[in-house]
Amino acid sequence: MKNLNIALVRFLQFVVFVLFTFIVLVYFGTMILLPLDMVVLMAKFLNVFGIGTLFGAIVAVPVVAYLGKIVYSTPGLVQMLIDNGIDLVNLGKQRVEAFNKFAEAVK
Repeated sequence: MKNLNIALVRFLQFVVFVLFTFIVLVYFGTMILLPLDMVVLMAKFLNVFGIGTLFGAIVAVPVVAYLGKIVYSTPGLVQMLIDNGIDLVNLGKQRVEAFNKFAEAVK
């Protein structure tokens, strides 16, 4: 029975590890893909007004780059976004390590 309890604790530890890994990947992936999505949406929006998608993308890229520059030049905003991601990583590490106490108690 003891081995079953240890296996269950380790399995739950693995599930928590995978969950937090997924959350961190989604967070940083969103930060990377958000400007690309803005370009696509602006190109589609300009297509509604009769401007072709290619020309809309050519117009949308500098607009999104300018918005990115505004975000980058805002004091502390980029660092706060990075710190939030690092906090997610640290929280996940703490939660995964918390299972070691349960595994030691079961042994």
